[in-house]
Amino acid sequence: MLKTRIIPCLDVADGRVVKGVNFVGLRDAGDPVDAAIAYDAAGADELCFLDINATHENRGTMFDLVTRTAEHCYIPLTVGGGVRTVADVRALLLAGADKVSFNSAAVANPDVIAEAADHFGSQCIVCAIDAKTVSPGKWEIFTHGGRKSTGIDAVEFARTVAAKGAGEILLTSMDRDGTKQGFNLPLTRAISDAVSVPVIASGGVGNLDHLVDGVIEGGASAVLAASIFHFGEYTVHEAKQHMAAAGIPMRLS
Repeated sequence: MLKTRIIPCLDVADGRVVKGVNFVGLRDAGDPVDAAIAYDAAGADELCFLDINATHENRGTMFDLVTRTAEHCYIPLTVGGGVRTVADVRALLLAGADKVSFNSAAVANPDVIAEAADHFGSQCIVCAIDAKTVSPGKWEIFTHGGRKSTGIDAVEFARTVAAKGAGEILLTSMDRDGTKQGFNLPLTRAISDAVSVPVIASGGVGNLDHLVDGVIEGGASAVLAASIFHFGEYTVHEAKQHMAAAGIPMRLS
């Protein structure tokens, strides 16, 4: 059986790791390369770097940071933020990323997912979906760091990008981001049930039971968290032990 992955997420702005609530009110959480090295040593299964202002500020992603991180870390690294083209994917993979995440660019043109998957394989193409609840059982995609509404249904969009070749979906509930109230489980389950590719649950982790819920109730293949790890509330090892005790297959060595 495939193991469930724990993925610390490093939101990066101005060269620093930051964390906010509902995508605003950011506070500093340290140097990204130092944090990545620490998470690698702590047993994280993967890492995710998101340049949270890249699309909003209309610039590319942080290649130097990716290169420095890849030199020191041996776990898979997913990088997103400002990724627009196949050329961007190539540059990030050459810099040391293992997977590259599209967000706003895929919403504007889902065919970029197909083009990138054709060039590099679905295994390294991620589609990030930032969704807000608009009514019970309905979720809408927002882009540009949560600043722009699209009117696009999140579940239908997930089906579209999976069909176009996205190897996995990074699903963030904007309602829950940074709130520590737990994942949006109805949203997570709806997306997980709609696609055959792995879904990474993101947004809202406040305790270790929330990680368990994301897998058992939400159907996620991986769980992503930031605050609980960045500020020392829990270790990755504690999270893995807790999930394993709940019957979830984990990589513990």
